[in-house]
Amino acid sequence: MLKRCFDFVIAGILLLAFSPILMLTAILVRWNLGSPILFRQRRPGLDGRPFELIKFRTMLDSHDRSGNVLPDEQRLTRFGRFLRSTSIDELPELINVLRGEMSLVGPRPLLMEYLERYDAVQARRHEARPGITGWAQVNGRNTTAWEERFRMDVWYVDNRNLWLDIQILFQTIVTVFSRKGIAAEGHATMPAFIGQEIQPRDTTDENS
Repeated sequence: MLKRCFDFVIAGILLLAFSPILMLTAILVRWNLGSPILFRQRRPGLDGRPFELIKFRTMLDSHDRSGNVLPDEQRLTRFGRFLRSTSIDELPELINVLRGEMSLVGPRPLLMEYLERYDAVQARRHEARPGITGWAQVNGRNTTAWEERFRMDVWYVDNRNLWLDIQILFQTIVTVFSRKGIAAEGHATMPAFIGQEIQPRDTTDENS
């Protein structure tokens, strides 16, 4: 209950404080990338229940001659990379926090299709509300292997408390300004999580 109150108050304050940046970013996204301005996607939340994640759009809606969506690397523009490197694209998720679908701190909400690929331990990351930032994000961000990220997510679930959340929020500020760990080597963000038996491939979803 205390964590939820903390999330609601801080998210409200941040939305007001960042409202000029939100409005300016919306205009620039429309100018550089067109419509829609927001990227919306169903993601698994607490206990794996789906909700609609809201982010600023960072990619072009480009297809090849056969109508297939081009890889992330070809659709991600310089402007989109700037939004990601500064985490400005994540700011609309504060609305998800106000709705109670997300927390300021928690395991990042990934793709619905990953649910069936987790083992029993990895699936425990859904015992907490997903977060805008988290323990894995301040310890490697997108450069950390999936298994290590999930290990850190489960560690957070087992050790979460308000003081830890405050520490992670302050570490997040440092991480954002350092612009480290934005993408795994050779990928726009992270390779898709396939599971334990299959090697990862590129993904065409904004999965981080």
